[in-house]
Parts: sequence; C-alpha cells; structure tokens
Amino acid sequence: MLETSARLLRLLSLLQAHREWSGPELAARLGVTGRTVRRDVERLRELGYPVNATPGTGGGYRLGAGAELPPLLLDDDEAVAVAVGLRTAAGHGVEGIGESSVRALAKLEQVLPGRLRRRVSALNAFTVPMLRTPDDRIDPAVLTELANACRDAERLRFEYRDHSGAATRRTVEPHRLVCSERRWYLVAWDVDRADWRTFRADRIVPKPPHGPRFPPRDPPAEDLAAYVAKGVSTGAYATEATVRLHVPLAEAASAVGILDGVLTAEGERSCLLRTGAPGLDAMVVHVSLLGLEFEVVDPPELADRVRTLRDRLSRALDRQDLDRPGGAPAAGP
Repeated sequence: MLETSARLLRLLSLLQAHREWSGPELAARLGVTGRTVRRDVERLRELGYPVNATPGTGGGYRLGAGAELPPLLLDDDEAVAVAVGLRTAAGHGVEGIGESSVRALAKLEQVLPGRLRRRVSALNAFTVPMLRTPDDRIDPAVLTELANACRDAERLRFEYRDHSGAATRRTVEPHRLVCSERRWYLVAWDVDRADWRTFRADRIVPKPPHGPRFPPRDPPAEDLAAYVAKGVSTGAYATEATVRLHVPLAEAASAVGILDGVLTAEGERSCLLRTGAPGLDAMVVHVSLLGLEFEVVDPPELADRVRTLRDRLSRALDRQDLDRPGGAPAAGP
C-alpha cells in the first residue's frame, strides 16, 4: 500500500510538471506497465483529480483544470525557493501582488516542515533587499488579459498612451510579454502600421471584444529580451549614439541596465554600448553617469559636446582655484 501511494504521488507530480505524457512515457518514468499506469490514473480520478486522456497514437494524459488547485509536490530546495520568492515579491511591477504573495506564503508555511521553516526564516532574517518599487504598476487583470491573448493568438484592441501622454487606439497581434526588473512590455505586430512594436504594459487599457484569431508570425528576433532592450533604450529616443567602454563586457554589464542601452562584445578589455537620449547634451550626461571610461564612436557631434563640457568644467575648476585665499586673482571677462 505504501509503495502504491508513493507511486501515485510520483504520477501526480509528473502530471503537474509536464503538459502531456504518453502512456509509455509514464510507464517508463514510474517503472511499471502501461496497465498499471491506467489503473493509477483511475485512482487519481477517484480522488478528485481531473486527469484527461486523449486516445490514439498521438494521445496521452494531462492534468485538467479542476475546481480546486491540487497540492503542489515540492522537494526541499523547491519549497525554500518558492517561500523566499513569495516573501520578496512585494508588488514589484504588478499592482496588488504583495498582498497575494503574503496570503500564499501563509498557506505554504503552514505545511512546511520545521527544518524548512527554519531555513526560510534564517534566509529572510539575514537578507536586506535593495529592490526598487516601480512608479507605474500594472493591474494583474490586465497582465492576465494580455497573456491570454498571446496564448490564444487572438487579436487585441487597446488604448495606448505614449511617454508624452498622447492616446491612440491600437489593434495588434500579440506575440509575447517581456519583463524587466521594473516593467512589463508587450511585443506585438501592429496591424495598422504593418510592423512589430513594443508597448509598455502599464500604458495599455484593453478595449474588448478581442479577436479574431490569427496565424502566428515569425518573431521579430530570436532574443526577444535583447529586442525589447534595444527598443526601450535606443529606438525610443530622438538621438542615438555608440560609445566604446574601456572595460570588459562582464564589468560593463554590471553597470549598464536594460534601460541604459545594448552592449556588444568587442575585445577582452572593451565593449560597445548603443544607447539613446532626448538630445546630445542629455546623451553626454547619460553616458558620463555610468561611471565607466569611454570614448565616442558615433556620431561625431557627440564628441564635440563632450569637448565643450570638458572645457566648461575645466574653466569652472580654474576659477575656483584662482578664487581661493592666497591664490592669483580671478581672471576678468
């Protein structure tokens, strides 16, 4: 009986971790016959778990949606990871997620064995988070609606406000949601503009009804995270520039965030940064505040602005030195 119960738990764990299993795959994983798998599936159904079966050579078993969430089967490391993740998810990027995380954590901690509760408590007690709360949070219902449209390949209609506050109506074929440290972005094919676009999810106001369904397109890039990073850090600005950072790529990556620009390797001791800003003066400040040694690659006008700022700062320091007590008189106009 103990062996059978352990096998049922293992079977339930497999069904939770995989979208669909064939009978032979489950039999091989459990080390039993196909007949035993069918019998165990019937036992799970008797216990209230909705295990769906699809007949035929391409069929298999999957855990369907039920009235209640089945118990999660987690090993020690997984349980600790989930508990710590829930505790640190204090609403960063998604409105109201902090309260939901606290409720879920309370339920999880009730069933954690003592040894795991001590591990979680120690990790949280001696960890100080340095996470920034975004200014513009997104409603979880909106995020779910966007994700469902991506999953179902269904045209999406919404009102969108750009960075200046101007509102437009959009009809898109949603592809994927991409999340950064602070924000969520929707990558979608804009039907009216016949091109790929990236939208900040917190600026989207869905306008149902949605539809119809559409055949999925090839994505705009293999690495969607890099695609979005380029769009939000460079393409969204009137002025673009490339600078050479005189540090290894790994060191630059620790200082350059997704909103700062896109890094590419160049050599062992340098890398290139492609970035954007509202204008050349703002670009000089933006690159300087990265705190890394750099030189301008493009455009030449940016190098001229750097020289102008260098000369202005030098004159300011010269005047300060001359005005000190005991120094030479300050130069006239």
